[in-house]
Amino acid sequence: MTLSSARHWVFDMDGTLTIAVHDFLAIKRALEIPLEDDILHHLAALPAEEAASKRAWLLEHERELALAAEPAPGALELLHELRDRGCQLGVLTRNAHELALITLQAVGMGDCFASEDILGRDEAPPKPDPAGLLYLANKWQVEPQTLVMVGDFHFDLACAKAAGARSVLVNLPENLWPELTDLHARDCRELRQMLS
Repeated sequence: MTLSSARHWVFDMDGTLTIAVHDFLAIKRALEIPLEDDILHHLAALPAEEAASKRAWLLEHERELALAAEPAPGALELLHELRDRGCQLGVLTRNAHELALITLQAVGMGDCFASEDILGRDEAPPKPDPAGLLYLANKWQVEPQTLVMVGDFHFDLACAKAAGARSVLVNLPENLWPELTDLHARDCRELRQMLS
C-alpha cells in the first residue's frame, strides 16, 4: 500500500495536529508524580480518592491548554486534502475526549472528524496500547495494516507497530525512533507533499 492510496488515517492530537504546549515536567511536579513515571499510568495506580482529585486538576489544566490550542503547520491543509480524497479520519489521543473536541474546534479541525472516531483516554487504553487503533479498524471494517497512524512521539509509533498499522512520525526535525517509524516527515506540510 502506498501512502497516496491509504484511505484510513488516525492522528495523535497534541503535538501532531496542534503545536505542542504541554509541559509534562511541570504537570508531574504539580501532581507530585515521579519524573520518570508516565502520568496516566501513575494516576491509574493511585487510591481512588487521590486519583480523582489529581485527574480533576489535570482535566482543568488541559482545558485551559485546549482553549488556547494552535494548529500545527500544515495540519489543517493535510486533513482537508485527506477528507477531499474520501479518507476516513480518526483521532487517538491520551487527552480526554471532551477536551479533544474543544481542542479540534479551537484549531478549526472540528469538522474533520466524527465525534465517535475520536478516542480519548477514557474510550481506549492509553497509547502505546494498540487497543484504540484496533477498535477503529474494527469499527471501519478494515484490516489494521491498512491504517496509517500519524504522531509526534514514540507512544504513537509503538501503538502503530503493536497494531500492525503503518506509522508516520511528524513535527520533529529528526527521526528519534527509526526502529518504530515507517515514514518521517518534518511536519504535516511535508507529509501532504508525500501524498502526491
